[in-house]
Amino acid sequence: MRLLVTGSNGQLGRAIGNALEAADAPSAYEGCAVDWVDLPDLDISNAEAVSKWFEAHEAYDAVINCAAFTNVDGCEADFPAAFAANALGPMNLAWACASQGATLVHVSTDYVFPGNVPGERTEADVPAPISAYGRSKLAGEGLAMAANERTHVVRTAWLYGDGKNFVRTMLGLGKTHDQVTVVDDQLGNPTFAKDLAHEILRIALSDSYGVWHCTNEGTCSWADLTEAAYELAGVDCKVNRCSSADWKRMNPQSADRPAFSSLKNGHLEQTIGNQMRPWREALGDYLG
Repeated sequence: MRLLVTGSNGQLGRAIGNALEAADAPSAYEGCAVDWVDLPDLDISNAEAVSKWFEAHEAYDAVINCAAFTNVDGCEADFPAAFAANALGPMNLAWACASQGATLVHVSTDYVFPGNVPGERTEADVPAPISAYGRSKLAGEGLAMAANERTHVVRTAWLYGDGKNFVRTMLGLGKTHDQVTVVDDQLGNPTFAKDLAHEILRIALSDSYGVWHCTNEGTCSWADLTEAAYELAGVDCKVNRCSSADWKRMNPQSADRPAFSSLKNGHLEQTIGNQMRPWREALGDYLG
């Protein structure tokens, strides 16, 4: 098997590498050849660059796209850049995959949903993003699936792993502050990149193409997640809870986030099986 992993220097890209080396990696990947690429060596938003990359390398069986513009507030400030990375990029990869019969696994987000309805969102629920980031990611989903019928869109949420992320940021603040203020009315699924990477490798082998939800199990708020991280890491710092409206008043340039963006791993449950752990168990593994 030959793989291409884009965005290989990010949290998920590194987790994919670790997953391929793990003893429990699917046997289909034994001895597989992997090309790892990130900026500046390949800008997936550049169609010509993508085409030249594929022409210069042996045909791939699958491409896992971890490349994205994930700064939610940054996307709000520069939508053209967000659209280039999050919509045109996956479309370019999908066209290239289609030209050689390769499978594309494209990673998307819970932020494609408006978050105005309590409960878990299923793959059949209608997206309606409220941020520039969400709109660019939703466009990427549609463009990728239209360009290559062998496309898996994997929506995840609140990702943390080896790199800059919310959990690491809050742990850093907790060690230098007596108290922090965190939003408590946005609910979602914290997801460990290690667990997501393992499931992505399994999804890439499936012929059940389309949209997948893949997060650790269970729902919490950002404040809940912060308190859990402090508890598990032994950090003595008080968490002051605030509303999204309060946060917006304190940070008027921040993008709107969905209030309810929990995802249900329905496609996994109905096909290859859902192996995602409860979020607190996964967080303990990360911090252990």
